[in-house]
Amino acid sequence: MVFDTKTKGYLQADETPIKVLDSDKKGAAHQGWYWVYHCPLDRTVLFDYNPSRGGHVPRSMLDNFKGYLQTDGYAAYDKYGKKKEITHLACWAHARREFEKALQNDRPRAEKALLMIQGLYKIERRAKEENLSPGQIKDLRLKDSLDIINDMGKWIFEEIKNTLPKSQIGKAMAYAYARWDALSAYLHDGSLQIDNNLVENAIRPVALGRKNYLFAGSHEAAQRSAMIYSFFAICKKHEVNPYQWLKHTLLNIASINHKNIKELYPQNYKQISDKSNM
Repeated sequence: MVFDTKTKGYLQADETPIKVLDSDKKGAAHQGWYWVYHCPLDRTVLFDYNPSRGGHVPRSMLDNFKGYLQTDGYAAYDKYGKKKEITHLACWAHARREFEKALQNDRPRAEKALLMIQGLYKIERRAKEENLSPGQIKDLRLKDSLDIINDMGKWIFEEIKNTLPKSQIGKAMAYAYARWDALSAYLHDGSLQIDNNLVENAIRPVALGRKNYLFAGSHEAAQRSAMIYSFFAICKKHEVNPYQWLKHTLLNIASINHKNIKELYPQNYKQISDKSNM
């Protein structure tokens, strides 16, 4: 599944914590991480558990990856984003959150920035409501979004000179300014997302799970749960009933040729079930 998820040339990446009982300290839980990769083009999701959040972890996924990589501001992805085979996309939702934090610090300028960002999202909603093709979305963005981005870029460039760097409005401007090329890169292709929200949505069930089961019993158990999260996240993306998919898989996995194992993936089960209902 790792290979399938990364071959489409567009990945969104994020991480979320999970407590694991395996720990060098008696009575303490280890802080592990689910590294999550989502391909918006075919709606596949991969959860990969690792005990670390270090920058070395994404190597297995990103060392040979070519295409668009969309992330938040976490520095672990920066070296991959600088590779010539990768175009790094930033997340406008994260940029917006920084300006929202600045509303109490500098409401006039924060509101001005949020209004411009709201304009970008209004264009995205229009594209979705009109069910535009990727080519049409690109044309719409270049016609309308590009002007907003250019105006906002010029405004930040001027304002940041007279803004205290440690103030929240200064931090918000610095966050956007440092990632301006990556924030603008979604204009290149109508298939690209304006933000990283799709992968964040895939991670939400983990937050609910943490409240219920609290921790994983071991690192091996955490990796097994990552596998289950992957399959169920794909089920959700493809509107597949998880119980029906799992039942179908367990009934067929022993008899299917290993060369055809992909037929049991949730996204392919949807195709099978659709044909059976015709």
